[in-house]
Amino acid sequence: MNPWFRGMLIAAALITSFGSALAQGAAPETTAVANGAIPAAALVQMPQRSEQNPLAGSVPTGTASGQVLQLSLADAVERGLRQNLGLLLTSDSQISTEGQRWQALSALLPNISARVSENAEKVNLEAQGFEKIASKFPGFPLIVGPFGYFDARLIASQDLLDINGLNKERSAAQSAAAAKLNYRNVREMVVLTVGAAYLQAVAESARVQTVQAEVNTAQALYTQAEDLKSTGVSAGIDVLRSQVEVQTRQQQLIAARNDFAKQKISLARTIGLPLAQEFTITDVVPYEPTAPVTLDQALQRAYAGRADYQSAMAQATAAEYARRAAFDEHLPTASIYADYGLLGVTPSSTRGTYTLYAALRIPIFAGNRAHGDALVAQAELIRSQQQLENLRAQVEQDVRTALLDLQSSSDQVNVAKSNVDLAQQTLTQARDRFSAGATDNIEVVQAQQAVATANEAYISSLYAYNLARVELATATGSAEQGIRDYWKEK
Repeated sequence: MNPWFRGMLIAAALITSFGSALAQGAAPETTAVANGAIPAAALVQMPQRSEQNPLAGSVPTGTASGQVLQLSLADAVERGLRQNLGLLLTSDSQISTEGQRWQALSALLPNISARVSENAEKVNLEAQGFEKIASKFPGFPLIVGPFGYFDARLIASQDLLDINGLNKERSAAQSAAAAKLNYRNVREMVVLTVGAAYLQAVAESARVQTVQAEVNTAQALYTQAEDLKSTGVSAGIDVLRSQVEVQTRQQQLIAARNDFAKQKISLARTIGLPLAQEFTITDVVPYEPTAPVTLDQALQRAYAGRADYQSAMAQATAAEYARRAAFDEHLPTASIYADYGLLGVTPSSTRGTYTLYAALRIPIFAGNRAHGDALVAQAELIRSQQQLENLRAQVEQDVRTALLDLQSSSDQVNVAKSNVDLAQQTLTQARDRFSAGATDNIEVVQAQQAVATANEAYISSLYAYNLARVELATATGSAEQGIRDYWKEK
């Protein structure tokens, strides 16, 4: 065949194939919104660099082994809760906040210390102002010493009344409680992040399997077209169309395998696996209807279970105590001091001595420092209260959005599953018509593309549904426990 003429036939086949795809509203590798599919890339926008989002990073442990690791969703979550960078950083912050609480508490606790000293002195009384006395008393020594003494002493002091310090300690205690709650909230975020990454890996794996099946179908149709052409039933352009369809599906298979490999790397970074470690996704995570839950029930669970909301309330309480502490800076403070020890020229000649006193400190003027501290603390309290109210509205928004996504994605799964069945039936009928010579293979190619679009819509909607389940659990503050309970039943 003339090469120029052969090139024209291939170009015509390409135009026909892609024109048919556009007529259905989507290219083979895109998801049609009209068919109810959700683009996978739009479902979870997770930064790929750990410096942008610590939850996307981890501290890898161990070395890669030659064996292929079997990784379930539960295993991935457990690894993420141990090695995820965001959780490790939050743990460090929690330790720091606990240290600040002990610093504030130390001001209210007794201070007890012991001291043992051996002293040697030589004193110049003239420098102490005794020169006039020495002039009146001839022979009065102006230099005393050298002399020495031994002193062993136990010292204790305690603030008896310090309202300012008490409120500072209460504020620090609430901040420490908020840090613990924040740590629990980050654990929920780790579960969401790992769950989303794992579910996306499951979706990419399903795409690889689906596109591989489409390649096999396209290859069978190409063989069928060649056989029909050799018997004179179909034209050569039918073979070209089938060949273009095979190569198109092969391109999609290459891209799907690459996306799956990259998603596995992203999952490994999130849970702390060595990147060289080979592992297999073991959980399929099929469609499973969830028990119905009302908005009021979900909100009640969220306000009671969301650690970030509880943390914000603790922060607001801490700010209130800090404001009280600032206003209490002008109040008197009372303290007591006592020591008891053995004092003598030598350790064997010591005698018991002690000191005991109580003191009342009354602030009179400190440069309006208390007023300035009170203004700063009042502003911090207002900010904390505003953040709390904003978070309360955010909790409701998260719950409402999660419920809407769950219902919508559930409906999309049902429609997408029906579309897959219908598209498969259409492809079967188109193949039968083509085999019988009733039509050319344009219908077959269009049916293949419809099957591909329906499969992509089903995979995307199933991923969206399972992700919505995790998001709803996160919105109500039960993601970690929900994952454990769900997989315990499996």
